Amino acid sequence: MNELDWIHELAQPANTKILMLILDGLGGLPLTANGLTELEAAHTPNLDRLAREGICGLSQPVGAGITPGSGPGHLALFGYDPLQYVIGRGVLEALGIGFPLEKDDVAARGNFCSLDANGNITDRRAGRIPTEKCRELVEILRQIRLPGVEVFVEAVQDYRFALVLRGKGLSPNLSETDPQKVGVPPLPVHALTDDAQPTADLVNRWVAEAHKLLADQHPANGVTLRGFAKDPALPSMGQIYGLKCAAIATYPMYRGLAKLVGMDILKTGETVEDEVETLKANWAKYDFFYLHVKKTDSAGEDGDFDRKRQIIEHVDELVPQMMALNPDVVIVSGDHSTPAVLKSHSWHPVPTIIWSRYCRPDDVDAFGERACARGALGVFPAKEIMRLAMANALRLAKYGA
Repeated sequence: MNELDWIHELAQPANTKILMLILDGLGGLPLTANGLTELEAAHTPNLDRLAREGICGLSQPVGAGITPGSGPGHLALFGYDPLQYVIGRGVLEALGIGFPLEKDDVAARGNFCSLDANGNITDRRAGRIPTEKCRELVEILRQIRLPGVEVFVEAVQDYRFALVLRGKGLSPNLSETDPQKVGVPPLPVHALTDDAQPTADLVNRWVAEAHKLLADQHPANGVTLRGFAKDPALPSMGQIYGLKCAAIATYPMYRGLAKLVGMDILKTGETVEDEVETLKANWAKYDFFYLHVKKTDSAGEDGDFDRKRQIIEHVDELVPQMMALNPDVVIVSGDHSTPAVLKSHSWHPVPTIIWSRYCRPDDVDAFGERACARGALGVFPAKEIMRLAMANALRLAKYGA
């Protein structure tokens, strides 16, 4: 039996609420051999209290040694096996901005980037241009036409945009153009299956036209494309768990992830304070809340150890307001690790707390990587977090006679 079908059969109603607080890229590494991680260096009395009262461990988003993208990392948090349910980033970006994807559309996540006179990438994010500039550049790219397909280009946020192709016979089985480093040119799109070659030809034509149109635009005079995908039509969290679910996230991609699994997307502001106020305003309406904090990940990718530590501390200051709502279960974790020393996602498991009145506390007395390594949960698959949350919320029936 499919694991989600099994959980669906065990799910039962209860008057309990679950809060999942996700600090994107939470896990880190020390800057020096004997130093502390960003989380360990942060002053987090409120998260430390949850760690003492709850049960802790290190969650593996995908598997040992595997560096996850945000998509598979979040799918695991929501209880979906990321090896069974595969989604591309393009779908997440498109859904996150409310684009009406059709089942045969192929979507890609685009980045504006900076190219030198030789066509080599000097900045993969074009200096993190503002969203207003992104919208201006998207208008330029909307001039491009391709034979036999409709082309949609939509601004997402900052340097990100979504590219959607609509037509017959399109395939998402395409390689990405982002080489994930500077000093080299964007890669051509290659067909990963024979039937994808016509789509690859179309995308390469679109990229060539885009670079011509952007040649005089600085710093955003180039593009890269990632995550070609179609909508995978996942079963919803409401169907699986019997929960009424809501998402609070400032970045479009994470709203797209939540929408993909059937959550209601709650309108919120740009700060963590805004997100907490949205949580308060909607607390009575839902059983499950996913509250996403993005800037921990951004700081890690920028290599800014101190800023990541400060963001963690800021979130900790707001934890008492969340706890004042009297949640029955609280999950604190991340979708992956983003150590500032690496400036990228990494394979390291993520510190995780599961808090409820029914937890059997372990010996963890602080929220950090080394402390959580001593926790009773050990190193465990992130896809089990929702199952544990449901159990602690008294929402899973007994299995078997």
